[in-house]
Amino acid sequence: MAAPTDASSEVRKTPLAMPLPEVKPSPRPALTDDQAAKYSSLLAKARSFSAVDCPKEPGKSGPLTEREQAWLTRECLLRYLRATKWSVDDAARRLLSTLAWRREYGIDAFTPDYISPEQETGKQVILGFDREGRPCQYLNPGRQNTEPGPRQLHHLFYMVERVTDVMPPDVETLSLLINFKPSKQRQNTSVPIATAREVLSVLQNHYPERLGKALIINVPWLVSGFFKIITPFIDPVTREKLKFNEDMTQYVPPAHLWSDDWKGQLAFEYDHAAYWPALNDLCRQRREDKFSRWVAGGREIGESEVYMTGGTDTSIKGVKYGAPAPEKAEAGVDEVQRKLEGTGLEDEKRALPADKTEEPVVATA
Repeated sequence: MAAPTDASSEVRKTPLAMPLPEVKPSPRPALTDDQAAKYSSLLAKARSFSAVDCPKEPGKSGPLTEREQAWLTRECLLRYLRATKWSVDDAARRLLSTLAWRREYGIDAFTPDYISPEQETGKQVILGFDREGRPCQYLNPGRQNTEPGPRQLHHLFYMVERVTDVMPPDVETLSLLINFKPSKQRQNTSVPIATAREVLSVLQNHYPERLGKALIINVPWLVSGFFKIITPFIDPVTREKLKFNEDMTQYVPPAHLWSDDWKGQLAFEYDHAAYWPALNDLCRQRREDKFSRWVAGGREIGESEVYMTGGTDTSIKGVKYGAPAPEKAEAGVDEVQRKLEGTGLEDEKRALPADKTEEPVVATA
C-alpha cells in the first residue's frame, strides 16, 4: 500500500512511505584495501554456508533457505564486520549465530494478527524519516497496554523488522524516538532492568549497526537513573548516538516529526484499524519487491541492498533488472536465423570455405 511522501495538514492515520524529496542519505565511506580484502574473505565464507545449526532447538536446524541467502547481503556482511572490528572469523560466527537465533526465536513466523494486541494503543509507531533518510520508530511507554510477557518483546523485534522493511535505498539504520511521558493509564514508564539488558543484547548481537540516532524526551528522574544504570552495558559508539531532551527538529524535518510532544508539524493520530493494516501491507510489498529483485539478480549471497531496494537496476553480477530473459534473447537469434534463410544469405554462408566461415552472431539482451 503506497502512502503519500509528504505530511498533510489533515490528521494522518497511516505511515509515510518515503522520505521528503530533498532528504539525501550521507554517502557511505569507501572501503580501504584491507577492509575490501576482509569483506571478500567473509563473502567466501558466507557463500560456503550450507546449513543452519540451532543448538537450542535442534529440530529447527537444516539447510540454508533462499530467504536466508537473500538476508546475507553485501551490507549485512559489512555491518557484522564493523561490529566485530573487522574480524572475519568473528563476523562469520556471529552471522551463523544470528541465523540460528532467527529460527529459534521465530522472528519470521510472527504474524500481524499475533502482534496486534500489543500494538492496539500505538505504543510503537513507524512514522516519517529523519534528515538522513532513516525511518523513525517511536516508542511510547506511557501507552503500555499489556502485562509483561514474551509477546511484548516479540512486538519490539517485530517492529524492528518492519522498520528495516521500509528503509529506502542507501539507508541501513533507523532513528529511535522514545517519549517517556506518562499517561493516565501508565504513570511508571520505566523498564525492568532484566528486560532492558535482554533487549540490548539482542539488538547488539543480532541487529548490529542498525541504530542511527536515539532521540529521547520527557525523561523523568527515575528513568534518568535507569539510563545511568544501563549505560555500562551500552558500547561507546551507541552512547554517542543518544540525544536527550533536545530540539529534535535538528534531526527530523518538522514535516516528518510527530506534532504530539515532539514539536513537529506532522499531525498524526494513532488509529489501529487504519494504521496496522496499512503498515503491514506496505512492508509486505517491500519485502516481496526486494526478494523478487534478488531472484532476478541471480540469487547471489552478497547482493547489494541498494539494488534490492531499487536504488539501482544493476545487480552485483551486472544483471539489469527488467532486461529480457535469456530465452527471449535466444528467440531473437532464431528470428535472425529465419530472416537470413529468407534472403538466401544463409545458403551463401554455407558455401564459404571452412577457413573463411564468418564469426557467429551473438545476440545480447
